[in-house]
Amino acid sequence: MSLFADPLPPYPTTISSKDSPLAHRMCPLTIDEFVGQRHILGEGGVLRRAIDKDVISSIILFGPSGTGKTALARIIANCTRSDFKGLNAATVGIDELKKTLNLARKDRSAGRKTLLFIDEIHRFNKLQQDALLPDVEQGNIKLIAATVENPFFYVNKALISRSQVYEFKPLSEDDILLILKRALADRDRGLGAKNIEITDDAVQYMVLNAEGDARRALNTLEFIVAINEEEGANKIYVDLTRVKEVIQKKSIRYDKDGDDHYNNISAFIKSMRGSDPDATVYYLAKMLYAGEDPRFISRRILICASEDVGNADPMALVVATSAFKAVEVIGMPEARIILAQAAIYVALAKKCNASYQAIENALKDVQEERTLDVPDHLKDNHYREAKGLGYGEGYKYPHDFGGYVQQEYLVSKKRYYLRDPEGH
Repeated sequence: MSLFADPLPPYPTTISSKDSPLAHRMCPLTIDEFVGQRHILGEGGVLRRAIDKDVISSIILFGPSGTGKTALARIIANCTRSDFKGLNAATVGIDELKKTLNLARKDRSAGRKTLLFIDEIHRFNKLQQDALLPDVEQGNIKLIAATVENPFFYVNKALISRSQVYEFKPLSEDDILLILKRALADRDRGLGAKNIEITDDAVQYMVLNAEGDARRALNTLEFIVAINEEEGANKIYVDLTRVKEVIQKKSIRYDKDGDDHYNNISAFIKSMRGSDPDATVYYLAKMLYAGEDPRFISRRILICASEDVGNADPMALVVATSAFKAVEVIGMPEARIILAQAAIYVALAKKCNASYQAIENALKDVQEERTLDVPDHLKDNHYREAKGLGYGEGYKYPHDFGGYVQQEYLVSKKRYYLRDPEGH
């Protein structure tokens, strides 16, 4: 079945400049045209209801690039009949920000509403973020802030408390497919005026490699069409081979300093702990493909081998330690095999966290309770004066009693190491 057999939903007639990139021209103009984020913008979704009723408060949108955060800000400005002012935190200074806020106060006194959109708000320092607080608090502006970073780490708590926070998800493959179909069919804003013949598998390949990013998908489509457009030819032909010539290596969504880094390593560790070797290898492959430091990964395997396997299989720590050393010696790409072997071993090993729990509980007691003194018979008595203090007196050497003898090792009875049912 053709990808373009289904009827397309109607499009608004407003057209962006023909000189603008395709991704800009195809930016949705209405809430009904918006694709994706159904958990908040679908029929009955909380943000959709707020937009329809024009009761938008200040909001923070966070999520991956190319998922519609900026487009939604413009749609909200149109729906709420507000004056839209957009700033990019990467380029604006405190003086320009204050100037914009002063204008918003004047507009409000004249009965006009201001919607201030700040892109990449995580790039604002504390002073710049604090400058927004009075005007957000007083209602001089409705703030819409967008960021690809987790706002709970990068945005002031005071600003978060005055805003609603919504997470944007990567677009689904169906969402990306719909966006590409629209771009190929639309004669005013898209590529519909060109005579383009594109195979289904070529489009599907672009969808797959977009990784949920509509901007990436549209930029790729525009570039592929441009380089295959021959002067004087009445048709532009695009097949899978031509698409693969452009997309040499799949670019996955992974930020080594952001949420992707922490989320994937968390999933990797939890998959090993949960004894799922397939999930373990998948997250390992994803991190390695994205260029994660293999030494960082090997350290996580080491920790898991001790924390989650422990004495249920002491060889896990031996394997993990050997893998860590081998990775440093071998390096990539062969280190991927060593990491996979060690991670799979840890994933399949019996699990026991008794050692981890023991040290955690003991540390808690040391921190919160009165510190226990060492019993006199266990104290060091290698110097002459120690005997006069009674140090070491009465100590029983276990090997004189066949390897074990009952005696007191703590002045107060404690229980930290709790063996599992198999005695580990």
